Amino acid sequence: MAFFMDAEVTLGTKLLEIFYILTGLITIYTGVKNAQDKENPSRAGTAFFWIILGIVIAFGRWIPAKVTGVLVIVMCIPAILKKVSVGKHDKPQEAETKANFEKVGMKIFLPALSIGGFALIFAVFTDLGALVGLGVGVLVSAVLLCAFLKSNTPKVLLNDSERMLSTVGPLSMLPQLLACLGAVFTAAGVGDVIADIVGNIIPKGNVNLGIIIYAIGMVLFTMIMGNAFAAITVMTVGIGTPFVLAYGADPVLICMVGLTCGYCGTLLTPMAANFNIVPIALLDMKNRFTVIKNQVVVAVIMLVFQICYMIAFK
Repeated sequence: MAFFMDAEVTLGTKLLEIFYILTGLITIYTGVKNAQDKENPSRAGTAFFWIILGIVIAFGRWIPAKVTGVLVIVMCIPAILKKVSVGKHDKPQEAETKANFEKVGMKIFLPALSIGGFALIFAVFTDLGALVGLGVGVLVSAVLLCAFLKSNTPKVLLNDSERMLSTVGPLSMLPQLLACLGAVFTAAGVGDVIADIVGNIIPKGNVNLGIIIYAIGMVLFTMIMGNAFAAITVMTVGIGTPFVLAYGADPVLICMVGLTCGYCGTLLTPMAANFNIVPIALLDMKNRFTVIKNQVVVAVIMLVFQICYMIAFK
């Protein structure tokens, strides 16, 4: 309780920690429910994975860093051994789904819109931050879902959350791991290595060529790391700053559009699990690259446009 009573800790940080705790408790619930599922052949490994992950998410602030590191490594063992699987779930029947859709109609999109809407409102109009707004939006969306259908009780929402987590599996932790990888790359001086290599390719003072390589590098590194936010630190240190910004280019424009170039890489890689793998798992698609194949043309067009934009308005 000392953390929540500390006057030096901002309200936004305290609220965000509460949302982390709630997320961790739901994750622990996922593990407990899988442990009770006798039809799951890997229920021990599945339960172990989700419970440890939930403990790290919920109580990571109070767990020593070295202990957290050990827990993360141990937690990955069942996933590596493919001992984390989906248990038995009571899926709604087609007739029930159709009846619910006819009753709710297009209002079904309001909960999803509320999540993004509250994140934007909190980011722009408050000091609490977008992540707190995201958490508030999730709570509002849950209230809306319960209001739309009486059958949507808190227990139903909790079980649906568990079902989605179980379906996605260990891929749900990939964004966090990739974000950590970006910090590791930066600390290891990968950006400096890239700068040395690119320095032998780009003629001194050729900003346009620097922009092109910077944009393509953002795409490639995002494809490798699965996270544009992790890639932009390495690429800006290695290419953006010495070969583009150092010659007078607008740093706001270059970094902002450079980040969206990274998003083009997000469209092209299975490492971006939230966007390209999770939908396949949820929709039971046979081809795991279906989503990516349908995004290639869009990604290339966006990349070309953004490169031209940076060159024109740098």
